[in-house]
Amino acid sequence: MVVTEKFFIVLPNKVIILQRFFSAVASAIALSAAVLFSAGQVCAADDGSGAEQLRQFVRDSKTAEGDFVQQQLRAPKGNEPKDKGLKVVRQTQGHFVFQRPGRFIWSTQKPYEQKLIADGKQLILWDKDLNQATFRPAGQALAATPAAILFGEASLDQHFDLIDGEDHLGMKWVGLSPKKNPNAKNGNDLPYTKISVGMSNGLPKALELVDGLGSVVLVTLDHIELNINLPANQFNFTPPAGAEVLRLN
Repeated sequence: MVVTEKFFIVLPNKVIILQRFFSAVASAIALSAAVLFSAGQVCAADDGSGAEQLRQFVRDSKTAEGDFVQQQLRAPKGNEPKDKGLKVVRQTQGHFVFQRPGRFIWSTQKPYEQKLIADGKQLILWDKDLNQATFRPAGQALAATPAAILFGEASLDQHFDLIDGEDHLGMKWVGLSPKKNPNAKNGNDLPYTKISVGMSNGLPKALELVDGLGSVVLVTLDHIELNINLPANQFNFTPPAGAEVLRLN
């Protein structure tokens, strides 16, 4: 297993892109409500700007779960048709659970089973097919995941300037511009040149991430339930007996 500076984790016959969800994120993207929701209650609020809805979602959502589809996209190459837009080169889908601050499970179910788990201290990648668990300190690796952008700390404004964009595809889009970090080499800790969140009826429905090479990851989110009760051990993970365990610094 190799972890590159851009936080790609490369597995035999697979590539897991940590820096892009929900998703995307994806993820897709990954998320939730402009007013407080409970597991069985939905209060739609689409009156505020996208930035206002996103701030309120981050402020009010303590826990949540839902489904995601994460797509890696690229521009057409060579003789490929240019009029069909970006091409999907990889797609995964699965389920997420989170608890602020900074605990989440990003569980890929198709086309293969993997889990990305943040327990508050570590970032753990579990690959069922390989029977392999990789542990690394949260730190910058966690910050580079789509899930962490939406499921992390309670105040986006501490790390991002939120910029309202145009309405598109039935969503109010919000640009997240990372604030400069004097301790980071390039002014911030994230590898993205563009981060956008699509809000609809108070719910983050899409997360779009673009890196310096123009690669795009789109995470779309659905079936979101907020402020659910979670077991105390929800984010604990112990590798099965016989599993290969890798610990990276």
